[in-house]
Amino acid sequence: MTKHSITFVTGNKRKIHEARVVLDRYAVDIKTISIEMDEIQHFDPAEITKAKARAAYEAIHQPVVVQDTSWNIPALGGFPGGYMKDTANWWQAQDWINIMAPYDDKKIICLEHIAYFDGESMRHFEAAYDCTFVDLPRGDAAKNNSLELVVGETNVETFAEAHDRGKVGAEDTEHWRLFAEWFAAQ
Repeated sequence: MTKHSITFVTGNKRKIHEARVVLDRYAVDIKTISIEMDEIQHFDPAEITKAKARAAYEAIHQPVVVQDTSWNIPALGGFPGGYMKDTANWWQAQDWINIMAPYDDKKIICLEHIAYFDGESMRHFEAAYDCTFVDLPRGDAAKNNSLELVVGETNVETFAEAHDRGKVGAEDTEHWRLFAEWFAAQ
């Protein structure tokens, strides 16, 4: 099997681990680089990810892949969507609990976005994962953002608790599989 290589622009160790776990299966080697970039604000999370890919390419002038996460709360009309990063930093865990209290539907959808850009061709991949809000914050607030303290793939464990016990990356990595299958076929 021919080995392919791509530059993954991120400094997030969890994202790097998750990518490597999947891309290794497809004989895709990743080189990582961390670049400070301004993140645009947009209601469409896919556009944020694509803009990050363009900015990363302009910084290093070689094909890149970037990954971004957004959240969609159906009970709140899709909020916070593309504004997840700022909202998760502005709000405390209790703010999420308070806003969700009147709703029976505690579902939240994690949307994982991957964008590849080589200076000419832009490819976007997306996968959705159903998650749920819990009733009380759980996990280390010093190491996790506010949303991770109150959301998990099940009611059993929040993302923060999983990170605290050393779990790196999601169990399901459909977003990386979609990218890997396309990239390895190039």
